[in-house]
Amino acid sequence: MTFSRSSFEEVPPALDVTTSEDESVSVVASCVYANGQRIADISIDEAGTWTRKEGHVVWIGLLEPNGELLHRVQKQFGLHSLAIEDAEHAHQRPKLEQYGDAIFIVARTAQLIDGRVAFGETHVFLGKGYIVSVRHGASTSYAAVRQHWETSPYALAKGEDFILYAILDFIVDNYMPVLEAIHDEVESIEDRVLTKPMTSSDIERLYMLRRDLLRLRNAVGPLVDVCGRLSNTDLPQIQTAMQPHFRDVTDHVRTVQEKIDGLREVLAFAFEASLLVGQSQETVISKRLAAWAAILAVPTAIAGIYGMNFKYMPELESPNGYYWIMGVMITVCLTLFWRFRKSGWL
Repeated sequence: MTFSRSSFEEVPPALDVTTSEDESVSVVASCVYANGQRIADISIDEAGTWTRKEGHVVWIGLLEPNGELLHRVQKQFGLHSLAIEDAEHAHQRPKLEQYGDAIFIVARTAQLIDGRVAFGETHVFLGKGYIVSVRHGASTSYAAVRQHWETSPYALAKGEDFILYAILDFIVDNYMPVLEAIHDEVESIEDRVLTKPMTSSDIERLYMLRRDLLRLRNAVGPLVDVCGRLSNTDLPQIQTAMQPHFRDVTDHVRTVQEKIDGLREVLAFAFEASLLVGQSQETVISKRLAAWAAILAVPTAIAGIYGMNFKYMPELESPNGYYWIMGVMITVCLTLFWRFRKSGWL
């Protein structure tokens, strides 16, 4: 996108606009750029005027705005009412919709909070000369994106579609810290699972991780289609030169999907391995119990026979009968013990 040098000469002084407390909290940033340079902080009610100036781009960032603020933004840029309704109420599926001269994009964000994956949403309105981002729920501030690219005016001078690329790339990059934290915990689970069976708390944690990863995959998956449309479809809001950038984001999303699938498989293997270890230990215990039961069965049976109250039993009259019977019992028990020990049952 080419900006004229005269655009800097036409910059009016910023208006002194009194904002409500709600607006000051919800409006994270509202500024205008020309030639990639930030030239003014503006109010919402003057944003539309700036977009009509050739070579200017308005970038507005909102955090959980109320309906009144969104309708003011709608009035400035002529946004579609259905898109405004979606932006006001979260829990939208990731998507890309085109409304006249503007496109509306929904992307899911993720953060790891207290060991659980928390999800948020970012809604983006993009049209000629403006881009509006609306954040809901768990999401990292885009101030870092703004500060980073403001140090590279040449990149920002490419226009509002480059800002869209920067936001989407930032969203996808922020999936990685979540996956890395989960990966570290999965490795810890793998190390423990081969040494001892999982406890009920371990199984519950494993289930939670698998469920969070499934939810994360459902949040990430539709971004492939969104970025695919941005990189391959002839959308008038997206310059042809920017399409390779969106293809790069698509590749990053697919990488995130592969990592999620890999972690879910590892967790499944860990659970199966834990079951096998548990079954193996139960089998060992069962073998030991069976071996000792067999050994103890010999003296129990012999003692039971000679404990019966019969008067005529040949061995009862033998002076060495007691010693013979004890010798037989000890010999049989030691033989069984040796055989079980040799076979690994004891």
